[in-house]
Amino acid sequence: MLTWTISLLMNHRRVLMKVEEELDIHVGKGRIVEESDIPNLVYLQAVMKESLRLYPPGPLAAPKEFTRDCVVGGYHVATGTRLILNLWKLQRDPKIWSEPLEFRPERFMTTHRNIDVRGQNFELIPFGAGRRVCPGINFAMQMGHLVLASLLHSFQLSNLNNELIDMTETQGLTISKATPLELIITPKLSSDLYA
Repeated sequence: MLTWTISLLMNHRRVLMKVEEELDIHVGKGRIVEESDIPNLVYLQAVMKESLRLYPPGPLAAPKEFTRDCVVGGYHVATGTRLILNLWKLQRDPKIWSEPLEFRPERFMTTHRNIDVRGQNFELIPFGAGRRVCPGINFAMQMGHLVLASLLHSFQLSNLNNELIDMTETQGLTISKATPLELIITPKLSSDLYA
């Protein structure tokens, strides 16, 4: 989750600068980020949602088995049929998302402001939904926000030769980058804050 988010930010410097500006406003440079700062970092939260929309941790949801016959979208589905949702495709559906392949965190501050990743809005379910939603969702979001905020607040990130980060994905149960993310990380706060 963090690797994809940082990769997206490195390829979209305007968004990275906006997150850093939000951190400077709400946290400042005289202290480190605390968990209590996260609710005020609404743009950072939008960045995380957009990253999870484009790169859900598991591109395919766990299989579900129908316990009774039913009709879905006009198709008869028999008892015992297994359904596997393609979350990667669902979250890039052009009927729901304008410019679905573009990294646009602003959509979660405007048109999709009330959409959350916790399984209540079926157009964005990177951790699944229903009874079998990922039990670690709250911990993942809490730690994801805090680690991302801490990293971006405390360090200047740059990449070799200022080239774009390769966003090629591997196939598998999880979405991983095909090439490792290599960055140069430089401290940007007072040295006494890193102790």
